[in-house]
Amino acid sequence: MTTYSKLQLGNPSDLRVQVVPHPGASLLSLVADAFGRRRHAVPHSARRAVLADTPAHAHATLRPLFAPEHPAIPDCLTPTGTMSHEGAARHLEQLHDVSSDMLLADLEADFGGDVPPQWRHVIERPKRWLDAYAQVMRCAWKTVRPVWTAAGRTLDREAERVGGSLVCGRPELALSSLSPRYRLDGTVLRLPDDHPEDFDLVGRRLLLVPVASGSDASLFAFDRPDSVWVGYPLPGLDALWAGRRPEHRTSRQDPAQLLLGDARAAILRATGASTHMGSLSSALGYAPATLSHHCSRLEDAGLIHRRRQGQHVMVRRTQRGSDLLDVLTH
Repeated sequence: MTTYSKLQLGNPSDLRVQVVPHPGASLLSLVADAFGRRRHAVPHSARRAVLADTPAHAHATLRPLFAPEHPAIPDCLTPTGTMSHEGAARHLEQLHDVSSDMLLADLEADFGGDVPPQWRHVIERPKRWLDAYAQVMRCAWKTVRPVWTAAGRTLDREAERVGGSLVCGRPELALSSLSPRYRLDGTVLRLPDDHPEDFDLVGRRLLLVPVASGSDASLFAFDRPDSVWVGYPLPGLDALWAGRRPEHRTSRQDPAQLLLGDARAAILRATGASTHMGSLSSALGYAPATLSHHCSRLEDAGLIHRRRQGQHVMVRRTQRGSDLLDVLTH
């Protein structure tokens, strides 16, 4: 039976969402799948490459991080410790600067005086273990780095997709399609977790992190004071791991309709030139009050502009509206 941690998102209009293309999440997902028996559906060829390219001690070295009874990765070790754009390469450099005292302090903060058995040998020889850990992570990054580099355009399109839903005031369109393993129930985002807890976004930013590892990738962190982040599978992973460029298929249904709804998509497409509201109402077949409601929402999003000209109210698509249509059409 799947259990879920719950993230209460609050009022959708107050959400601050950002797509962060951070490669450290992909690195963490890759080693969790290969060495931690996590269900991330990394392709068999990629898993074999990681297992072949990492040193023989990799399983033993990483075992403390993924023990099922006490899963924990100290902050000083995680490649997602910061969501800056420095990325995984910078984190791997910083691993050389992690001291034994830093590691022991993080373990104390995580577990207090009751450190789980799988970490006790690390406490006895922390520097030796740190060197082994850094070696494993460097080797694993060599496997995922080419795929991450090839994913550049796919990452851009994913940011455009999420950004389009936010511009139009429809964040649920992005959040409900992150992963088949995630569930959006109203204002609650549910994520599979063997140790479920309830969390509240409470004004923090929500960082969405596309992960280039496996189609079932699921990882997240809710303990930061200013933000939470949720990792999810980047579309087109099978092609990327096979060395092909992903195909960006267009839905048979108008993407603008999927994102905006029929009425607002029709209004946006019909207002490339300045048109007065009466003509627009007749052309589209919407009652004036209904048309005014939808135009208000589009105007609030900066997609159209209305101005009075004599007895008429004229409406025209803005540059932002045109840019959004271009993104959804191409």
